[in-house]
Amino acid sequence: MAVRDGLLVLLGSGPKHGYQLKVEFEGSTGQLWNLNVGQVYTTLQRLERDGLVELHETDAEGRSSYRLTEAGRREAFGWFTTPASRADSARDEVVMKVLLAVTNGIVPAAEVIDTQRAATMAALQDYTRLKSEAGPDQLAWLLNLDRHILRCEAELRWLDRTEERLAAAGIAIDRPAIPTGAEPAPATT
Repeated sequence: MAVRDGLLVLLGSGPKHGYQLKVEFEGSTGQLWNLNVGQVYTTLQRLERDGLVELHETDAEGRSSYRLTEAGRREAFGWFTTPASRADSARDEVVMKVLLAVTNGIVPAAEVIDTQRAATMAALQDYTRLKSEAGPDQLAWLLNLDRHILRCEAELRWLDRTEERLAAAGIAIDRPAIPTGAEPAPATT
């Protein structure tokens, strides 16, 4: 999703000035995507140039509000009704690490799988904790956490399936002994 798509959607409910759009965008995305108000105004200028929004009015404080044009309304509708692309999913870093470990041998595949499994499990626990702490009025945040939890669960299942397939193919995924004093890399999410 591009910022432009989010702004077009938000303007669908009526005219707004840049700061309103920033606040509504962040609230609508569960506070997971913070915008710089300068980025909002730059995007509004491009949308105006492209005929998707137009200046509505400027208030006494000098704040300009914008509204959708008919072309902008069609663009927002088109964005909503077009399925999201999965083109980048084939380049998932976890997948690439495992595939390269299986074929390269610098690091045993088991080590890559175990390291990722531990990091994914930690992330799953964090997301689950955050979900238990969220209030029912935080719908966008809860929906976002659900998505992260399901992705973690799917990744854990994929890691298990990968081990099963490698074993079925007769590919050894040796689990080396960790050298004394070696610390595993910190988990990132």
